[in-house]
Amino acid sequence: MPGSLDGKVALITGAARRNGRAMAHALAADGAAVVINTRRSVEEAQQVRADIEAKGGRALVCVADITDEEAVARMYGEIDARFGRLDILVNNAAFQQHQESIEDLTDEQLERTFRTNIFAYFYMARSALAHMRPGSAIINTGSITGIQGSKQLLDYSATKGAIHAFTKSLAQNLVEKGIRVNCVAPGPIWTPLNVVDKPARKAGKHGQDVPMKRPGQPEEVAPTYVFFASNADSSYITGEVLTLLGGETTGG
Repeated sequence: MPGSLDGKVALITGAARRNGRAMAHALAADGAAVVINTRRSVEEAQQVRADIEAKGGRALVCVADITDEEAVARMYGEIDARFGRLDILVNNAAFQQHQESIEDLTDEQLERTFRTNIFAYFYMARSALAHMRPGSAIINTGSITGIQGSKQLLDYSATKGAIHAFTKSLAQNLVEKGIRVNCVAPGPIWTPLNVVDKPARKAGKHGQDVPMKRPGQPEEVAPTYVFFASNADSSYITGEVLTLLGGETTGG
């Protein structure tokens, strides 16, 4: 329903680029004020803010390292000062790096992947509860790799599987508070994150093995976040992991 997020405030982690940027625009188009979190991409985040405001929306850029719980707390303070409320949390920021073998997976990469992809989700959700009320929503970003696995993304796949379980568990934990928790688990989406460390030959074939024979685009993923954020659309849905697989029907 257009305008179903009027008056709501949405925080999106990793919102300066790729899927996060598309989410920010989609949520803003449906009426939400959008908090654009980034760790380093400040210029891009400010451009997202400017684009939203040029269309009559409201937006705020919050620069914070979400793997640092104190930085997370300061960010929520900024949001309170500007908007005085938080209705929607989108856990989206992620790190991934392909490795041919588990022997190539360093402790440093393992630490970074888990801190970014799952520890931060816990930090964000735990701190958000003090600012949320019944009718609020938390939306996590999973992945088909968390269901099927990926031989070159051992650590990333493990965190995405953890996010799916976290979603279902947190949904059970928060249902009596009236806060819904769901997850979007895309398949092959055309973003730099998915192809940046692949050889050109493999990057060019990204997404061609699904029935639609192409990767999805961020703008095709973003509406699912609006759906889960909106009580007009999904008030009876919590604890779900929605896959977007380009026609593939054997996700699990």
